[in-house]
Amino acid sequence: MYLYLGKNTVIRDSDIIGIFDLDITSQSYRTRQYLSRAEQAGQVESATDDLPKSFVVCQSRDSDRQRVILAQPASATLQRRLRTDSRKKEAL
Repeated sequence: MYLYLGKNTVIRDSDIIGIFDLDITSQSYRTRQYLSRAEQAGQVESATDDLPKSFVVCQSRDSDRQRVILAQPASATLQRRLRTDSRKKEAL
């Protein structure tokens, strides 16, 4: 299944390592440091023109690189989309 993050950005659910709330996690020094390093390494992408509410860490299929995608939907919304899609998949 796939997860739509916005701004024509779609990722496979199997590539997702984690979905995080940007407001809560950015209070942590380690998370800020991780995001800073990922940005310096060119691994951060934006799937929104607005203020992001969440970020998704993914594993690229074509390499061992991780991608960090900033998204506008809240982390709870993205997680709910994944659960709904997996239930639909199981029903088939």
